[in-house]
Amino acid sequence: MRTAIIGGGIAGLAAAYELEQARAAGASIEYTLFEARERLGGCLASEIVGGTVLERGPDSFLSEKPAATELCRELGLAGELIPSNDAARKTYIVVKNRLVALPDGLMFLVPTKLIPTALTRLFSLTTKLRMGLELLHPPRPSGHDESVAALVERHFGREVVERLADPLLSGIFGGDAAQLSARTVLPRLVEMESEYGSLTRGMLAAHRQMRARAKAAAKKNGAANGNGHGQAGGNSRAGSGARSIFTSLRGGMQQLIDTLAARLDPASVRLATPVSGLAKVDGGWRVEAGAPTSAAADSSVGCEAGGNAEMYDAVIVASPAWAAGTLLGPVDAELGEELGAIPYSSSITVNLIYDEAKLGRLPDGFGFLVPAVEGRAMLACTFVHRKFLGRTPPGKAVLRAFLGGMKNEALLTETDAALVATVRRELGEILGEDVVGIGVEPEHARVSRWRRAMAQYAVGHQERMERIAARVAALPGLRLAGNAYDGIGIPDCIRLGRRAAKELLASSS
Repeated sequence: MRTAIIGGGIAGLAAAYELEQARAAGASIEYTLFEARERLGGCLASEIVGGTVLERGPDSFLSEKPAATELCRELGLAGELIPSNDAARKTYIVVKNRLVALPDGLMFLVPTKLIPTALTRLFSLTTKLRMGLELLHPPRPSGHDESVAALVERHFGREVVERLADPLLSGIFGGDAAQLSARTVLPRLVEMESEYGSLTRGMLAAHRQMRARAKAAAKKNGAANGNGHGQAGGNSRAGSGARSIFTSLRGGMQQLIDTLAARLDPASVRLATPVSGLAKVDGGWRVEAGAPTSAAADSSVGCEAGGNAEMYDAVIVASPAWAAGTLLGPVDAELGEELGAIPYSSSITVNLIYDEAKLGRLPDGFGFLVPAVEGRAMLACTFVHRKFLGRTPPGKAVLRAFLGGMKNEALLTETDAALVATVRRELGEILGEDVVGIGVEPEHARVSRWRRAMAQYAVGHQERMERIAARVAALPGLRLAGNAYDGIGIPDCIRLGRRAAKELLASSS
């Protein structure tokens, strides 16, 4: 089986790795990975400056989703995995230029502890009263999809949307709570509303169930250890507390990309080679790939036809959905339209390295989020040296700001110097009273732009996915993978890329 993989981001690399594993095991497999850029990895990109790891794109992945951790272990990177420093985890929201800590007990935007919610300065008295009355909400069947903003506002009011839901989801999706699908982005809350009515009651019930399962597991683990050969205390790591929320790699996420690339057949990887045409023909797929074009800078798709054509039995399109739509439109116009209709947002990261002594003491915790109603360019700022220990030399502080999103795409046209100046000014206005050294020139500044990189799961996303799946099923040998379909995170992309390859292998056997 000859397979073309279009797109060398993490999803395409995961698919190529799966095919390479099958080929090494003796399967009759050939594959070609096409990537328009001169490097693999897509938005996963790290660099080391003076011993400091700087992440230009995502800095980690969710620990609870296993696909990324499993792949790292397969690649021999288990010893390089590092947990987030959750003992120091604390997040702030900017409210009228002041940092207000998220109250204890928030679970998926839902307050579950009375006293911290009553005492927080994040919400007004009116909102706090509404949060209390939320316990009286009756069950509400989920008849249709709606936005996250509509769901949250119905339960807790507009202020919670503006000061909590919007900044949190903007930090994750780079999107707008008024556009994102509640059924896709927060399915647990939709289910809880249907069963319990009150999201607070539903979350408290889920928390009780989780504690009961943990207690039962601990009891079972204790019994098993009691039957051992005199070992007291059991597994120290298991008994040390919950798993960290985030996981990264000691040398940066680039380690995963470099290790994956090293496992592939170099002859099967074509960099700086955008795909300019795709056609379904008798017996397979014709793929045209040629020289890079200006339109190919952010995907594996070029606009100019006339490249070299090759025949493949199957194709995995792992480029962004808007690029996949361009390629597949001539094959299936309806599929192309559906893919092209998936919205995307752009993002900018600005990494600043400071001498910690000159900077002064930052607030405790991992950083802060900035609601859109604050009218700032920044969406968030992470105190990187606190989030992951051991990746920044002693005496250095790294602040990583995020800009862009659905509401501020125009920032992409600003110069690096202008973006750094904007970030420094806003940091000074937000942190200035406490961090007197924030006005000091940073030792190093790095700006990274990611155009149309983050898929947005808009209202009706699940229905769109059903329509796309039906069109793909009618085109034998075609698979889609990436962050536009069933999860935006690194583990989701790895899972989808590997699954696409496995399905094609199974269909060819």
